[in-house]
Amino acid sequence: MVTNSGGLEDRSFNQSSWAGLQQAEKDLGIGARVLVSTSETDLEPNVELAAASGCGFVLTVGYELAPSTEKFAAANPDTDFAIVDEVVVGDNIKPIVFDTAQAAFLAGYLAAGVSKTGVVATFGGGNQPPVTLFMDGFVDGVAYYNTAHGTKVRALGWDKKKQDGLFTGDFEDTAKGLTFANNLIDQGADVILPVAGQVGEGAAAAALDAGNTSIIWVDNDGYDTLPATYKSIVLSSVLKNTADAVVEIAGSSLDDTFTNDAFVGTLENGGVDIAPFHDLESSVSDELSAEIDALRADIISGAVTVTSPSTPK
Repeated sequence: MVTNSGGLEDRSFNQSSWAGLQQAEKDLGIGARVLVSTSETDLEPNVELAAASGCGFVLTVGYELAPSTEKFAAANPDTDFAIVDEVVVGDNIKPIVFDTAQAAFLAGYLAAGVSKTGVVATFGGGNQPPVTLFMDGFVDGVAYYNTAHGTKVRALGWDKKKQDGLFTGDFEDTAKGLTFANNLIDQGADVILPVAGQVGEGAAAAALDAGNTSIIWVDNDGYDTLPATYKSIVLSSVLKNTADAVVEIAGSSLDDTFTNDAFVGTLENGGVDIAPFHDLESSVSDELSAEIDALRADIISGAVTVTSPSTPK
């Protein structure tokens, strides 16, 4: 596996992807190693090294690695490649993508339902489809709650129609997350969805300092992956079940059933969902929890359709 420039312990998809490959090592009896990229200059050399290592399966993580994945997959047609959170076309490249808008829709509904101020918010690390997909689902979930309950909860930070909003410009600088979240809290937001990798830890710090604000994490369960000091402010998380997808795809490479058909995680196949409410369960009424369960079922059945320009195919 080759990480993006966020490094291995990013509390995001590098960490989840590596957990999946480690599980595949245990379950399938394969050997697994990781090449950690700490800057953009590491990306291509690391993919080149992985491709030249003689391994049968190379997993790359994130849009930054798309050009190198395409280049070295073409140069190594007998090696199976997969890339997380990006679609790269190639005979031996399998995209691993997630319709996170579906789960973020539930998160937006949840945020609107627990907000005391009537203001919730989101911001991203960059204006890219894997990021804005979360934001589209989140604001639509807020709007759906308003329609269902006759409320006027506002969602700051993202305009779905314009496909524009608040972005820090990177996924590592926690100080930016602190600043962005504090600005949103100053505008009344009491639930914040940061879609910005490690930057989101700054939002968690701001929420903790505010004392009346919670966050919704992304990619994995922030209650487990963030420092323990933040457990009390993690309302839920929009989950990508990256680890199980990686185990499945590594297995297909091992038994020669690997294809380049995209794996798309959805609510229906368990590829995405929202995490438990953990310490904040008491803030979620039984009625709201039941509504979220019913909404999940309606999305799976097609009774409710969640759309985004960034929906993976």
